[in-house]
Amino acid sequence: MKKIVVFTGAGVSADSGLATVRDSDGLWANYRIEDVCTPEALRDNRAQVVDFYNMRRREMLGKEPNAGHRAIAGLEKCFDVEVITQNVDNLHERAGSSRVTHLHGELTKLRSSRDPELIVPIDGWEQRLDATAPDLLRPYIVFFGEAVPMFERAAEIAGTADLMVVVGTSLAVYPAASLVRYVRPDVPIFLVDPGNPDTAMIRNPLTHIRSRAAEGMPELAERLKSEFS
Repeated sequence: MKKIVVFTGAGVSADSGLATVRDSDGLWANYRIEDVCTPEALRDNRAQVVDFYNMRRREMLGKEPNAGHRAIAGLEKCFDVEVITQNVDNLHERAGSSRVTHLHGELTKLRSSRDPELIVPIDGWEQRLDATAPDLLRPYIVFFGEAVPMFERAAEIAGTADLMVVVGTSLAVYPAASLVRYVRPDVPIFLVDPGNPDTAMIRNPLTHIRSRAAEGMPELAERLKSEFS
């Protein structure tokens, strides 16, 4: 059974109605990164940071996986599939994907402020300001300026791919974007995105499907099943 590694970005969740980070009308349009997504912001204005991620969590819980998420999950019927995502929502899991590595954290979890390894689930959307376990909890999010703890594991996964599918990412956020360099040089890469992601780092055979995730991913899934399963 061939191994497919699927690498996803905000464009996949955007088709479910979740705001993106980099678009002009996206998530950050009304926020400064420095105010809601840095360790300094958490230290200096904890209430605003916690409230920001409460809003994101509440938004996520009101959305459903789209056809792109479902097509990725459906690949597991014919392939050994692992998903690596830059997204912090749980739409891949809710669509049925069984192995998902989150590079930038997860909205469905909180973590210790002191111990990055102490991670606990959160029920519902609201994190209380005084939530502890046992020390003060923070959103389980990789803030700007922090290391990406799951990157090494993600790079190892990318190196095992027989096929790689890249969906809904600009390939402009590092180190995540460099995952395409860990794929063996003979492995085909399929890119699903309506725009023009930065493909300068890709040296592999590349097929670019210029469609949104919810449209292009179901089509690609059928193609992969026909040609490679």
